[in-house]
Amino acid sequence: MAPVLNHPTSVTFVDDSNNRPIHVDAATYYGGGEAYTRSRTYSHSHIHGYNPKRAPLFEEDTHMRARRMSHDEKSVTSPRRFLIDVEETIRVVLEQEDTDGDFQISITDAGPKMMALGTATSNGFKTFDIRGTYMLSNLLQELALARDHGRKRVVLDEARLTENPVDRLSRMIKNSFWHSLTRRIDGDGLEIITADPKNRTGRVQPRIYVPHGEPAMAEYYRKVAREKPHINLDVQVLPPKPDDPSFVKSLNSKPGILALAMNEVDDGKGGRTLKGIPFIVPGARFNELYNWDSYFISLGLLVDGQVTMAKGMVDHFIFEIKHYGKTLNGSRSYYLCRTQPPFLTDMALQIYNQLDRSDVESNRQWLKRAIQAAIKEYHTIWVAEPRIDPKTGLSRFRPDGLGIPPETEATHFTHVLEPYAQKHGISVLEFSERYNNGILKEPELDEYFLHDRAVRESGHDTSYRLEKRCANLGTIDLQALLYKYEVDIGTAIREVFDDELELDEDFDLAPFPPSVEAYRNPSRERSTSRPQTSEEWFMRADHRRDMIDKYLWNESKNLYFDYDTVLEKQSLYESVTAFWALWAGCASDEQCWKLVSRSLKKFEVLGGLVSGTEESRGKISLDRPNRQWDYPYAWPPHQIMTWVGLERYGYLDDAQRLSYRFLYMMTTAFVDFNGVVPEKFDAVKLSHLVDAEYGNQGLDFKLVPREGFGWMNAAYQVGLSFLTTHMRRAVATCTSPEIFFGPAANLESAVAQATLATADTLGLAMESLNTDSA
Repeated sequence: MAPVLNHPTSVTFVDDSNNRPIHVDAATYYGGGEAYTRSRTYSHSHIHGYNPKRAPLFEEDTHMRARRMSHDEKSVTSPRRFLIDVEETIRVVLEQEDTDGDFQISITDAGPKMMALGTATSNGFKTFDIRGTYMLSNLLQELALARDHGRKRVVLDEARLTENPVDRLSRMIKNSFWHSLTRRIDGDGLEIITADPKNRTGRVQPRIYVPHGEPAMAEYYRKVAREKPHINLDVQVLPPKPDDPSFVKSLNSKPGILALAMNEVDDGKGGRTLKGIPFIVPGARFNELYNWDSYFISLGLLVDGQVTMAKGMVDHFIFEIKHYGKTLNGSRSYYLCRTQPPFLTDMALQIYNQLDRSDVESNRQWLKRAIQAAIKEYHTIWVAEPRIDPKTGLSRFRPDGLGIPPETEATHFTHVLEPYAQKHGISVLEFSERYNNGILKEPELDEYFLHDRAVRESGHDTSYRLEKRCANLGTIDLQALLYKYEVDIGTAIREVFDDELELDEDFDLAPFPPSVEAYRNPSRERSTSRPQTSEEWFMRADHRRDMIDKYLWNESKNLYFDYDTVLEKQSLYESVTAFWALWAGCASDEQCWKLVSRSLKKFEVLGGLVSGTEESRGKISLDRPNRQWDYPYAWPPHQIMTWVGLERYGYLDDAQRLSYRFLYMMTTAFVDFNGVVPEKFDAVKLSHLVDAEYGNQGLDFKLVPREGFGWMNAAYQVGLSFLTTHMRRAVATCTSPEIFFGPAANLESAVAQATLATADTLGLAMESLNTDSA
């Protein structure tokens, strides 16, 4: 009779031949109980405690380990699995491999990059070496996820450690990152969403501002405050005009989250209550709903089938336009005067086309609300003064506001304020307080912060392209977006609303065609006076395209440029946003051909598209440091807009090449740096370790990446949709674009040489670390 095998009552044995799903989310993979194999037991003690095998220390042991040791398991009859004690193995991995102490395994760590793990089929008696940064960092990540699910020991499939990196990153974005970035503003989500890393007032009391005219919402939050006194929630109701500059400045000392849209639901007790509509935040220090981030995030959500989440974000923008007058820069009190680049119409139409067709009328009513909101924002913000320049008809980023933007780092404006503080013989801090309070008047500083707020409203904060002049510029990106607004609104009215759309809210309609005389006339047509038709919106689009061609297109330089409405001339900074005209469809076929054949190479580098050219940026020095929206940095919005624009005009090969470059850069960082997905990249050096005024976001995590970064996640999912199967496989093997497409494909020769010379990822990372330590 066989001896009785004693084992813990919680143990579940698994069949070795069981083909359990491997590449699934962590909750599914680690959600069960403790699991063991029924295979031959070499060491029964492993059930009660397993010590992972450690490789000899190369610098302290004369034994040189062979490529594969004799005790390694040879059988390949079934997928290899490892029997792992979670806590002990995490400890050993960090002790052996994490030589820089950042709780990540990357190519800059100096460990042996090798560890022996006991195989499940031998119950840990036989071992197999896992090797290399990617496998070891994946091991660390998997063990962290197992610990999250309460697992003390696991049977881990080798396939999760060797998983195709493209598949792994895409899966993590879809199944994990979006979830971790999800927020709700209600009783269940307030503690997370009220946290604001940008709050440097020294007072961290959670506070929510509820718009005027929403008494039920205000009472709901007061009830939450009573029922959860530990939150210490301060509920404030905003005045009818919440974006008055003086009022907004008065809130700087008591910042808070702004209430967003909610649904009325059953409370489970026979009554009704409110529940916040979930949305996605960018991540890191940006823990609120952002305007243009949300557009690109929504594109990624649609790729991943999360239509309802994307739809909810549009509901929030409809709510913001109704109650706060605009789609806000972000949903915090200090953003009440600022909007951001307008994407609402395309966002709504993209979602509308993917809604469930079982309720056509409900979908139609939802789109109607979105288009009505966009029309209000268009007339009251983008073609209203002060943002409109009546003489040219060009719109500008030109928000109201007073004082110093409070959401920046404490020392961000020190170099600007120091000369004024010295002039008055006081400290920078004291000057800042007196200037903000209006005690000290400095017109030149007022002008500086007018442009600074405009830069932030543009989303491109900061860039030498816009510094000290942004509020005067009719930028190509804004004109392209508004052209798309006009075409989208006209198309929706014609195709969905039978060429007639009544507006529910009453507001002034902007004069058309724009002129100085028309805007001087105080008499305005009201929005409720007549239905909107497609004809007038297409006329507005045609007029804007003519103004773009007149003021922004430069025939001799084959590029669009921003137009300075004060100096009345083009600003000849070469910006990649010129290609937004392709996304919007306002470029002619000839203009497109010139952009692609003669100008694209100015922006294309090894890792995709840089924000602007090095020549336009100018020389960098201690007195003139890098700006994060200039060369050599690459951002997801610029990539996605250009990919889509090129495809729209039939240049699919170029779109695929550019998406390959960017995804290659993302994938190599993911493989080499413990799964990192940052906010931006240095696309010339292929590095996320950037040297710019804000550093980088999305890098500060331990053991396993939890969120990535909103629009970078989206860029990966959208970018994959452009790649062929062959391209996807090449990206997964980290095949350089210079190998895949040939040396210096479509790159300017000088740029190509510099790019190839700096393509050593490890060398650049070590150089960055040495610079930081120095």
